[in-house]
Amino acid sequence: MREMSFVRITSALVALLAASLFAIAQVRAATPAAAQRIVSLMPSLTEDLFAIGAGSRVVGVSQFTDFPAAATRLPAVASFTSVDAERIARLHPDLVVGIPSQALLVGDLRRLGLRVEFIADDSFDDLFASLTRLGMLTGREPQARALADRLRARTAQLVRGVPAQPRPRTFVTLGVAPIFTVGDGSYIAHLIALAGGRNASGIATPYARYSPEALLAAQPDAIVADKTSGIDRVLGRPPWNALRAVRDGRVYVLADAAILERPGPRYNDGLAWLIARLHDRGSR
Repeated sequence: MREMSFVRITSALVALLAASLFAIAQVRAATPAAAQRIVSLMPSLTEDLFAIGAGSRVVGVSQFTDFPAAATRLPAVASFTSVDAERIARLHPDLVVGIPSQALLVGDLRRLGLRVEFIADDSFDDLFASLTRLGMLTGREPQARALADRLRARTAQLVRGVPAQPRPRTFVTLGVAPIFTVGDGSYIAHLIALAGGRNASGIATPYARYSPEALLAAQPDAIVADKTSGIDRVLGRPPWNALRAVRDGRVYVLADAAILERPGPRYNDGLAWLIARLHDRGSR
C-alpha cells in the first residue's frame, strides 16, 4: 500500500511538473522576442530607449527629436500629429512605440502588420511605468529598473532641501495664442509640487487651453514659460501686464524646455531648475 501511494504521488508530481513546464513554454512562445528594430514616435520615448541602453536598436524617430545626439541622426518619420507609414515600413521595424493620443495615426501601420505599442506619459508615475514597459519590450528590464532607482534617488536628494514655505502658485505657459497650460493631471504639475510650488491653473486635465479671464483671476505668483511659447511678445499686454508675477519680475523662461516638458530621464534637471527659480536660488 505504501509503495502504491508513493508511486501515485510520484506520478502526480511528474504530471504536475510536466504541466508546469508546458505552461511556461506556452507563455514563452506567446511572448514576443525582444525588439531589435524600433521606431519611436515620441522624443520622450526615444530618450527612454537610449537611457536604458537600447538606443542602438532605434531606427526611426519623431522630427522633434533633439536628444541624445545619436538620435538626431536617425530618419525622422513622424511628428506628434502625423506618421509616414511608407517610410516606417521601409525601415523594417519589429516594434513601433508611441503614446495613446497617437492611436488614430497608426491605422496604416497596423494594416501593414507592424507591431505598435502605446505607452502613457501624462502622469509622474507614467514616467517610471514607461521605463518598465520599454525594458520589457527590449529585454532590458534590469537596466530599466536600475535607471528608475537612480532617478528616484536623485529626486529624493533634490526635494530634501526644498523649504516647506512659501509655496508659490505657478502657472506654466506652453503657448500664448491661445494660452495653453498644464493641469493637475500632468507630470509637470507633480514636478511643481515636488519643487515646493502649487499649480495655479486649477484644472484637472493634464493639458488644456486657458482663457485670459481665468489667468487674470488666477493671479499666479510665478510664471514658467517655454521659450517658444511667445511669452516675450505679450508681457506688455492684457492680461499679462496685470499679473502679479509679471509685475514682480517672476517670469522664468526655459532655455531647454525638454528638461521640464518632456517626461523622460532628464526630468530631474527640470526639477532642479524649478526649485532654483521658485525659491530664488538661480538666475532667470
